[in-house]
Amino acid sequence: MCLAIPMKIVELLPHDRAKVDADGVSMEISLNLVNDACPGDYVIVHTGFALEKIDTVEAEKTLDLFRELAATRENSD
Repeated sequence: MCLAIPMKIVELLPHDRAKVDADGVSMEISLNLVNDACPGDYVIVHTGFALEKIDTVEAEKTLDLFRELAATRENSD
């Protein structure tokens, strides 16, 4: 099973790369598979590659679900 995470583009970097962030987790990714990405856009990230741009509302819904799952797990420990 593969998991891709919505992340927000914070900064465009040289060589089709970008710095992205999701809830304070930052990383550098490749934008080779995505056209017209800009800071502020959300992209689906898997293994260091942006796979596609995603609508901001959908990205936030998905991130909210991840937060709920994390909170549920923390409360069950």
